[in-house]
Amino acid sequence: MNDPVGFAIVGTGMIAEVHARAIAETPEARLVAVWTRAEEKRAAFAQEHGCRAAGSLEEVVADPAVRAVCIATPSGAHAEVAVPFLEAGKAVLCEKPMEISLAAVDRILDAERRGAGVLAGVFQMRLGRGAGLLKAAVEAGRFGRLTMCSAYIKWWRAQSYYESSAWKGTWATDGGGALMNQGIHAVDLLQWLVGLPAEVSGFFGTLAHAGVEAEDTVAAALRFPCGALGVIEAATSCWPGTDLRIELSGDRGSATLVNDRIVRWEFAEPQPDDETIRSGDGTAEIKVGSSDPRGMSREGHRVLVRDLACALREGRAPMIPGAEARRAVALVLAIYEAARTGRSVRL
Repeated sequence: MNDPVGFAIVGTGMIAEVHARAIAETPEARLVAVWTRAEEKRAAFAQEHGCRAAGSLEEVVADPAVRAVCIATPSGAHAEVAVPFLEAGKAVLCEKPMEISLAAVDRILDAERRGAGVLAGVFQMRLGRGAGLLKAAVEAGRFGRLTMCSAYIKWWRAQSYYESSAWKGTWATDGGGALMNQGIHAVDLLQWLVGLPAEVSGFFGTLAHAGVEAEDTVAAALRFPCGALGVIEAATSCWPGTDLRIELSGDRGSATLVNDRIVRWEFAEPQPDDETIRSGDGTAEIKVGSSDPRGMSREGHRVLVRDLACALREGRAPMIPGAEARRAVALVLAIYEAARTGRSVRL
């Protein structure tokens, strides 16, 4: 039980590199194998990261040395990888979004139940100190009655980003554009902090990228069950790109989170730690790339890899179970439906 947990990675793109380096930095884990359809890519990846290049997905699933897999394939191919691993009783750390339709997400969740596997989602922005402070303040009622709850992820991606891959920005494989791929970080963080909205409406468009099928700009209005209102703005059309931002306000306080930094922290009823929180050192260990996807830190992935390895050793659930990751997909799809139909959508 004290041996490192054997991991495989399926996919060899940029995010697979993040997973591989996160595993290498985790004493509780070791990288055993990699698989992707292109033989030359999996061979190069295996050589770089010191693991075995598997000949097929089935070979990886059947390998007794592999107890967990990191899924780093295009979003619309997550289920085809996750389902066989979970049916075999293994653990899955699945990149965001869990899948691009609720039917596909539910296939994954059903496989977890049937195979007694362990499913964990990748939403690393929940893991930062600033996000934790905000969550604790919400749960302690420090905002009073919540009135405005909003998320902004106004990024920039060059035209070359979309042209570098056949699946990016497509409905069939990416599940959408700026909201499903990039904005889902902010979508998940907002709903984790204050819960899912009861109703959404929205607009979207492709404004800055020629030939991209899905949207690069989204604006959504939200109404929460408690009566609070809010917005989600998501884009890859906003040069040069600004950091992820969450703003929460109520009748007794307001706070703003930028990446993992608290930049506003004001409450009607002060607490002893408030000044320490306001005078934080301004660093953000966990962040995502506003202008370049390679600008993300891998600290969040390292934490999630270690958590899954320890969950397997200890027989417990991971910190972000698969059922949790479903919620962000549901909210994204509701916003898309509202934008397509011109009508508000209830969740």
